[in-house]
Amino acid sequence: MREAAVIGIPHAALGEEVGAAIALKPGACATESEVENLVKANLAAYKYPRHVWFVDELPKGATGKILKRAIEPPASVLVAAPTRSS
Repeated sequence: MREAAVIGIPHAALGEEVGAAIALKPGACATESEVENLVKANLAAYKYPRHVWFVDELPKGATGKILKRAIEPPASVLVAAPTRSS
């Protein structure tokens, strides 16, 4: 992994879920499952990302800091959870 950023993903029932955007080093390869298993083994259950996706580059400002507000989750991540019936 070259760099990663964790953001909140909107969820209809829970409010938000954890999502991770990951940029790999050139020539490196990994799958979402590998990343999820690695993180699950090292973090508490409420901290690990429920959604993982790979990007070429993470958006950065002039100082090189990652701009989390500019990270756009892919459409496949933005699936609505079932809503509660009244």
